[in-house]
Amino acid sequence: MAIRSVTSLDISLRFVPSISSRFASSFSAQEHDTVSDSADHEQLRIDLPTLQHSTDADTLAQILLLHHNPFHAMESSLQLQGIAFSSNLFQQTLLRLRHNSKIAVSFFHYSLSLPSDEPLHSSASYNLLIDILGKVRQFDLAWQLIILMDQRKIAPTSVTFAIMIRRLIAAGLTRQAIRAFDDMEIFVKEKVDVDAFCFLLDTLCKYGYPKVADEIFNQRKWTFSPNVRMYTILIYGWCKINRIDRAERFLREMIAKGIEPNVVTYNVILNGVCRKSSLHPEWRFERTIWEAEKVFDEMRKRGIEPDVMSFNILLHVYSRAHKPQLTLDKLNLMKQMGISPTVATYTSVIKCLCSCGRLEDAEALLEEMTRNGVSPSAATYNSFFKEYRGRNYSENALKLYRRMKEEGLCSPSLNSYNILLSMFMKLNQMEVVKEIWDEMKVSDTGPDLDSYTLLIHGLCEKKKWKEACQFFVEMIEKGLLPQKVTFETLYRGLIQSDKLRTWRRLQKRLDEESITFRSEFQNYHLKPYRR
Repeated sequence: MAIRSVTSLDISLRFVPSISSRFASSFSAQEHDTVSDSADHEQLRIDLPTLQHSTDADTLAQILLLHHNPFHAMESSLQLQGIAFSSNLFQQTLLRLRHNSKIAVSFFHYSLSLPSDEPLHSSASYNLLIDILGKVRQFDLAWQLIILMDQRKIAPTSVTFAIMIRRLIAAGLTRQAIRAFDDMEIFVKEKVDVDAFCFLLDTLCKYGYPKVADEIFNQRKWTFSPNVRMYTILIYGWCKINRIDRAERFLREMIAKGIEPNVVTYNVILNGVCRKSSLHPEWRFERTIWEAEKVFDEMRKRGIEPDVMSFNILLHVYSRAHKPQLTLDKLNLMKQMGISPTVATYTSVIKCLCSCGRLEDAEALLEEMTRNGVSPSAATYNSFFKEYRGRNYSENALKLYRRMKEEGLCSPSLNSYNILLSMFMKLNQMEVVKEIWDEMKVSDTGPDLDSYTLLIHGLCEKKKWKEACQFFVEMIEKGLLPQKVTFETLYRGLIQSDKLRTWRRLQKRLDEESITFRSEFQNYHLKPYRR
């Protein structure tokens, strides 16, 4: 990137720490449980550009984030710099803006008018922005981008529609997602294959719509020949909403049709039997274990040996039932059978030990898993954080959090940050809260609606009205609409503190932001895509 003119803005940005070094190395496309992921390992994957180290992209992102004017789509900050873009630089900058959809759209719109030696906008760039917009439910604009791709001779791909389908279903718009699936053949200019159909079924089931998946399967099974993947996905969907009877009906149906279930199919059934069952009082726990053993017996009758996932599901049951000794015994049995424990295995046992107050045993197991080359996940650390929060062990929590960052084995998740924020807010350790919040803002996760809600409510409890109002404004500027309870809490607190004028200014600002949020997208002179 060549920056031809130097301004005071350049000087100030020289001292801004690099962002990309604190981001995770990849951008997660799916956030679903392990059993379901194993069921669709051959399916269509949503591959988006991943974060890479780029000082130029860090600088551009900082310019936009720190100097963006919400009332003017693209202030002259970029134009003054005279930046020479490449396709990679454009994508890396867009990745750093993915938690700020309005700024990302403004940046994208600005880039359309830029001359470039190479094409700036590939299908991957459009896919990335469509995913950003879908996450905040700006589907009209996302459809306009798909039409714009078609107009600019950049053919939308099956991944483009997979992104739209997933985000529509996540928003509860299942019928629109099915129509998007039907429109895919028109835009992609190729026949929709069984992988795309499995992706539609799988996404519907993962987000809790197995009835819709069942309907669409029955309507189109004459077009797409049913196979073990489709049945496994549907079995998972019914298990997810605790309808084991419907799941077993599909299992019997697939066997009757000569489609042989595999270990994944049985793991899905086992997961359905175990995961959502009530384990207290003791007889319910024993009944669940008895039903799980029945599934194990049926697997063996068909010549299918349980794998590590099968044992992980049972360990999860023991963990939920607070049976620390049984979890340790099952872990030792796995090792004796030559089955190597995974991060999910260790996490279930550690979670059980932590919840039962056996922190020393949990810490010893954490050391064991790292020695064995199994990297802990954020969920592993969260088990400790939750127990430390319950016991007000602030020093232990802070020490583990800093160790987590220093060792670099895994990055804190959004849940990790929120647990720590709530803990240190409660203990009134505001310096630590600021440290965690600053780290969170430059992390891969970024603060979400829950993070802002938690922080604003905590500040309101401490009657820190100025700070609460600042974060409230920052939240709405990022396009995050506050929850009703946040409005009421802040309103009630400001009125009781005789700050009615402050509330009126906040309300006016919210109205202005609401108008700007919509009007900023009017630069797209496209006919709306009517669904």
